Amino acid sequence: MRLRDYPTGPIRERDHAGLRRMALGAGLTVCLLGMVLGYVALKVNEVRMGYKLEDLRALKSDLEELNRQLRLELATLKSLSRIEEKARTELGFTLPSHGQVLIAREFVGEEGGRGSVRTAWEERIEPTGPRVP
Repeated sequence: MRLRDYPTGPIRERDHAGLRRMALGAGLTVCLLGMVLGYVALKVNEVRMGYKLEDLRALKSDLEELNRQLRLELATLKSLSRIEEKARTELGFTLPSHGQVLIAREFVGEEGGRGSVRTAWEERIEPTGPRVP
C-alpha cells in the first residue's frame, strides 16, 4: 500500500446520537415553521373574510334602500287618485252619466255552459219591507 491510500486527516466515528438530535431539531423547526405559517394564513383569511362581510353588509343595506324606494314607487303608481287623474287628463276619460252604470247582481249559468249577468236594472227589484208613506 502506498502512502496516498491512507487517510491523512483524523479518523472519526459517526456520532449517531448527534445526528438524531440534529434531525429532531430540524423536524421540530419545520413543524414550528408550519404552525406559524398556518396561523398567519388563518389570520390573512380572517381579514379577507372580514372585508367580504363588510362588502356584503353594505350591499344588503343598498338593496334594502332600493327595495324601500321601489315599494314606495309601486304604492304611488297604484294610487287610485293618480290613476283617475291620468285617465282624465291624458286619456280624456270622464265620469259616467247616471244611465251608463249598471250594477251586476249575480251571475246566472244557462244550459250549454254560457252564463249571463243579471243586473238590478234588468230585474227591476223592488225593495222589501214596509213602505213608509
